[in-house]
Amino acid sequence: MESGPAIFAGTAFALFGAALLLWTGVRVMHRAPVAQGVSPATAVALTTLSGVVSLALGLWCFGRV
Repeated sequence: MESGPAIFAGTAFALFGAALLLWTGVRVMHRAPVAQGVSPATAVALTTLSGVVSLALGLWCFGRV
């Protein structure tokens, strides 16, 4: 019974993290701004960090199943 919420949370975190990393990579490759009003280096660093943390949380949730 407890594995259902862990699977849902793991899927949500993993999909969000992977999509955020993919989106950031595409924006950087096209030299488009990642966030408006923020220095490019800061925006790339923070979005990459957020994507990696979210992906790690998703993997952690899957490990708890």
